[in-house]
Amino acid sequence: MAKVPEARRVRDALENAVVDGRYRPGERLDPAQLEREFGCSRTPVREALQALERSGLVRIRPKQGTYVTELSVAELAERFEVMAELEGMAARLSARHIDQAALDELAGALRECEEYAAAGDADGYYYANARFHAVVYDSCGNTYLRDQVHALKRTLQPYRRLQLRVPDRMRRSLAEHHAIAEAVTRGDGDAAQDAARSHVLVQVSEFGQLVRTWRQVTEPGGAGDARGRTLP
Repeated sequence: MAKVPEARRVRDALENAVVDGRYRPGERLDPAQLEREFGCSRTPVREALQALERSGLVRIRPKQGTYVTELSVAELAERFEVMAELEGMAARLSARHIDQAALDELAGALRECEEYAAAGDADGYYYANARFHAVVYDSCGNTYLRDQVHALKRTLQPYRRLQLRVPDRMRRSLAEHHAIAEAVTRGDGDAAQDAARSHVLVQVSEFGQLVRTWRQVTEPGGAGDARGRTLP
């Protein structure tokens, strides 16, 4: 098996750390600290950060440093609106192209979502939710669309994870998943598209609560720390 290049190893680890909330939006990334953390030289760290900037997860500011991308409410709204259209399209095409093996995966991910929602486990639900959506994306039969929706999802992932802390959001999200899965399973592309679009757009309408929750987590003296901690 070919060895994974250092820059790619660091990039993948950093991407996971941002998506998982270990590095919060707006936080400065210290290259020297990253070198120590990943046990590598400056070059792979620099290449990894450049790759993450191209994907939109970090922003490199000349003479200031590299920061995890922090989106304003308006920027978030714009991206979620685009995400809603891409997810809707993916669901519509998935209803047309999905095979039985993928349907089984979709049902399995939905069962996991049910279990985590019943347990009130937002972190577990987050990962099951990601698997659910990945099955829909990967079954759409359009490679370009699949890649675009995955890329935008990575940029929005820290915020999508956070909105699961909004009161009652997991329960409602699960109901929305059921609507998507049922439409895809019966091959109803229009219903699948409508359900998937609505699933994302509801997050736009809840930005006020989302931003208040985010500030609770990230501001000094708030209810928690964005580095993977959950709200009480």
